Amino acid sequence: TLGVVYGDLGTSPLYVYPTINAKSPNERDLLGILSIIFWTLTLTGVVKYVFLVLRADDHGEGGTFALYSLLCRHANIGEHSEKHYNRLESDKRLSHFSNPKCDAAHSNAILFMEHNAAVRKILLFVAMLGTCMLIGDGILTPAISVLSAVSGIKTAVPSTSQSVIVGLSALILLFLFLLQRFGTRCVSFLFSPIMATWLISTPIVGLYNIVTHYPTIFKALSPHYIIVFFQQNGRNGWLMLGGTVLCITGAEAMFADLGHFDKHSIKVAFSFMVYPSVILTYAGQTAYIIKNPSDASDPFYKFLPSPVYWPMFVVATLAAIVASQGLISAAFSIIKQSMALDYFPRVKIVHTSQDKEGQIYSPEVNYILMILCLAVVFGFHGETQIGNAFGVAVIMVMIITTVLLTFVMLVIWQAHWQLATLFFVVFGSIEGVYFSAVILKLPQGGWLPFAVACFLVIIMFSWSYGRQKKLEHDMAKKMSLENLELLLSSLETQRVPGLCFFYSNVLNGVPPIVRHYVQNVRSLHQIIIFTTIRYIPVKTVLPRERFLVGGLGCQGVYRCIARYGYKDFINAEGEEFVDQVMNCLETYLSSKADEESICDDCTPWNEKLDDGNLLLPFSFQIRALSAARQAGAVHVLGKTDFKIRKETCWFDKIFLGKLYYFLHNNCRSATHALKIPTSTSIEIGMLYEV
Repeated sequence: TLGVVYGDLGTSPLYVYPTINAKSPNERDLLGILSIIFWTLTLTGVVKYVFLVLRADDHGEGGTFALYSLLCRHANIGEHSEKHYNRLESDKRLSHFSNPKCDAAHSNAILFMEHNAAVRKILLFVAMLGTCMLIGDGILTPAISVLSAVSGIKTAVPSTSQSVIVGLSALILLFLFLLQRFGTRCVSFLFSPIMATWLISTPIVGLYNIVTHYPTIFKALSPHYIIVFFQQNGRNGWLMLGGTVLCITGAEAMFADLGHFDKHSIKVAFSFMVYPSVILTYAGQTAYIIKNPSDASDPFYKFLPSPVYWPMFVVATLAAIVASQGLISAAFSIIKQSMALDYFPRVKIVHTSQDKEGQIYSPEVNYILMILCLAVVFGFHGETQIGNAFGVAVIMVMIITTVLLTFVMLVIWQAHWQLATLFFVVFGSIEGVYFSAVILKLPQGGWLPFAVACFLVIIMFSWSYGRQKKLEHDMAKKMSLENLELLLSSLETQRVPGLCFFYSNVLNGVPPIVRHYVQNVRSLHQIIIFTTIRYIPVKTVLPRERFLVGGLGCQGVYRCIARYGYKDFINAEGEEFVDQVMNCLETYLSSKADEESICDDCTPWNEKLDDGNLLLPFSFQIRALSAARQAGAVHVLGKTDFKIRKETCWFDKIFLGKLYYFLHNNCRSATHALKIPTSTSIEIGMLYEV
């Protein structure tokens, strides 16, 4: 965990004091700043994240969307399509789908959320914004960490120009992003010794400065000095909060990186190594500045004793590289979660570990982060403006986590409303004060995370809106069972040997792609399986609970729902997927049991299916399935294209005709996402008029 999760938080002493930008601080000012840093780390880092937020994991997964999926699982609040969040009765029987009984007060809270459209939309927007802000952290963290570390050259060689600093930082960042393809395990194995060296050496230097310059520095732990600080500095002290907030940067990575590491190792590493290390380092810096106030703008390299300057410079530079890793790994995880829940265009996801399912890598995301990070370094040219932008992103993510966790406490933990209110008031007030300070720095670089977040929110909304419109069109144009029977009995429709999977989001009825397919190919396979890939708001679905199968009342026609959690990987490549579906169908036909079949899940559309297939001998149907399997399987998918009519409103013209069209044509195809072999896949063009 040291090599991935805590690099950002552990290296924050590199850039906190330079970002505070305190001019000619006196002793009381510095004691007040140290007191603010100590209580921010204690309350936010220890109390909020270690004791509370890390408890709100979704079967080992963390992050903004993990919190949102928890709420969706316990309350039917999904603001998306039937494909994702609207529950089916069978969902409640999943091992990882917990739905505890609620008392009257908590039932009222759930009913309020479920029946209030504004609350549902706000929660979805908050989850999206938190996800996008965390991705923004993944851009800013490498930039400010590496730039701050490399800037130490100026202390030893004052003639070094800023252009040289920026160039060296860019080369280091390029190396870091190119290293990502080797996976989290390799990266953490290389980085952990570096981070351990940093977390051991910096507090030793801090203790040296405390003993040498100001042995009574720990009196600053008293909150009294915070009150004195604001009494003496007023508005200027309030503005300095925009720099002190950076002391807690990386705390969100503790939660977002849960999928990469064990929860207990994250807690132990923070409580017994990271937390005391950074406290001692800040105390040492403050002790040094009290005796050398002119160095307040860049104290880290100034408080290093001369004999250890260059070794510490090397360690600091390497640690800054490590600091970037936590948010980069978190960005991969939350993009995967967003993509699985159909809120982000399809990108390539590579599993980098056979033992830890959460360790993933996305080349597209990695290189986009690299380009944007380098653009920040070259564009801002210094850590002060990057620090302003960083502060906005950090505090926004924390506020969003506080809001979502308050709902989790009420709905899932069933905490008393007074405790949930106390949590929200205490941490909401702390983070609100910080936000009021950083928001004034929007013109000085604070606009960047908002710009990145707005850009990503537009992408996520455009994609989800387009997918929802596609499903609405499919539901409106779906075929009835009577029309399917007529189509199958038509002399023009030939039945050929083999097995055919039609993929569609339609849970009930016959998807319109079938009509389109028959009109063009004039044939259908002997065995047809309408398949829906459905994501459940859980971390994972056990393989034995993956498939729901059933008959549709027509000979050789079945339905299958394949259920996945947001951390599951779909793989139709090879024979495993087809064999699992066929085994489920054979078991279904042999047992005559329909309580686990798709029929139970059709009740929301009031179309209880008649299992006409069961009128035929079971042995005949099983032999037909076996024969079709031997003949081979083919996978049929629809390729969407929207045709925008002239009378369509401007909103749909922009978000469907322009943005969704661009995203759909430039993302990974559904065939690639499902890992269906090209030799057995057919894509049918589907034109949707809007």
